[in-house]
Amino acid sequence: MDRTKEIVKVSIIGVCVNVALASFKTAVGLAARSTAVLLDAVNNLSDVLSSVITIVGTKLAGRGADREHPYGHGRVEYITSAIVSIVVITAGLVSLKESVVKIIRPVEPKFTAVSAAVIAAAVITKIFLGRFYISKSRKLSSTTLKASGADALGDAVITGATLISALINMACGLNLEGWLGVIISLFILKAGYEMIRETFDSIIGVRADAELTDLIKQRLCSYEEVRGAYDLILHSYGPAESFGSVHLELCDNMTVRELDALTRRIVPDIYAETGVLLTIGVYAANNSDEESIEINNAVREETAKYPQITQLHGFYADSTSKHCSFDLMFDYSEPNKTQLAESIRGALSERFPEYTFYINIDRDFSE
Repeated sequence: MDRTKEIVKVSIIGVCVNVALASFKTAVGLAARSTAVLLDAVNNLSDVLSSVITIVGTKLAGRGADREHPYGHGRVEYITSAIVSIVVITAGLVSLKESVVKIIRPVEPKFTAVSAAVIAAAVITKIFLGRFYISKSRKLSSTTLKASGADALGDAVITGATLISALINMACGLNLEGWLGVIISLFILKAGYEMIRETFDSIIGVRADAELTDLIKQRLCSYEEVRGAYDLILHSYGPAESFGSVHLELCDNMTVRELDALTRRIVPDIYAETGVLLTIGVYAANNSDEESIEINNAVREETAKYPQITQLHGFYADSTSKHCSFDLMFDYSEPNKTQLAESIRGALSERFPEYTFYINIDRDFSE
């Protein structure tokens, strides 16, 4: 399945549906003299613009890597999502302004059974369109389609409120268009804010998906030679392009030939299963001699005193150079990581004065 073509196809369907809805709502709004219906029609036209932006952005994001952009153009899709979010927020602000004007200077609408039926059909159509967008966004891992789906379901709420206003007006002549418009506008603004916040999170960089990182680590540890997988870092260059790095704990008597053969098995396997291209680093596990075991136990005993430490890994004690190093991972809420590491280093140096200890403070990048 060509992801780019599928997203474009879904967006074209959205354009056609929204053009049809905008046309019908404009006709109903003019006939009924309803500002709410006309605003709803304008909102559909903004959705057409969003779909066009999605098509253009997806086409650009689908371009392959080149010399200037060796990681591809996938992040263009995040920019597209941000633009769609801005369109939604703009529509919400315009709707809010017009609704306030409607409260100050109300115009009596003239709804009929036909206009109410058209509005009801529009609600149902938007619900189906929104669910269609969201369903496709999950299959295609598209933040832009997800944003469009949320927008479409928000439109269904807007149109539903317009329908309620029309029915109340037809039943008892009460005009609630302005007040309902304000409430609807606030919902639109909230949806737009949530969409743009999620998009900016993706651009800034968020914690890797726990399900994906767990899968990668479990798969890595399934190899007989691997004793542990640590420091997994994932970089996303769009929904379809991910790179990563990881440290594997391996026996220290492995040869370079054996290590090369192992990584040549692991890298393509992980890529085929997850779509992540991994770069592999190595931690040598040297707990075969008594001195290393004694120091390892002492390190674990000392670090266990600090609940702020979430992980210890990468231990290596070199009996020839008398150097010992290991990595510590602290909870993000701990403000004094360096001071605590120094305290641990000092305690270990007192216990093993012939050794020099090196402690690397790691970040908790993934689960």
